[in-house]
Amino acid sequence: MATEMPESNGSTRLAYILGVPLDDDVVRQWPQMGEVVRTNRRVAEVEGNFPELTLEVGRRHRLGDVVVVEWTCNYGDGRLYRNVSIGELRDGKAVRVTDYWGEPTETPQWRVPLTARLDMPPDGIWKDAEHLRHY
Repeated sequence: MATEMPESNGSTRLAYILGVPLDDDVVRQWPQMGEVVRTNRRVAEVEGNFPELTLEVGRRHRLGDVVVVEWTCNYGDGRLYRNVSIGELRDGKAVRVTDYWGEPTETPQWRVPLTARLDMPPDGIWKDAEHLRHY
């Protein structure tokens, strides 16, 4: 069942995640993959390749000219990725963003007796799949 995407207002998902507009010459870095995307236009072009992606922000922390965001996404396969994005701002716009994605994994058996389950209510900081939307 396809979900109809709302018409774009020219903004990117990343601008929604950060809660600030992107500078035209923004640089977005993905250290896990050793990749960088340059310019707002290219960020939007890359994002357009994931039409099934839903996401939601858990918390945003603004620290002067830095914004740190905890967020969750689902690429359409039901797996929930827990992410952190760090945006560096100039004149209220993001000029550099570094994203860290957490691929879903199971707790290793050896660690079960050493840890407890993290309380993750479906509508809390780390949303469940039912609380994610298209942006």
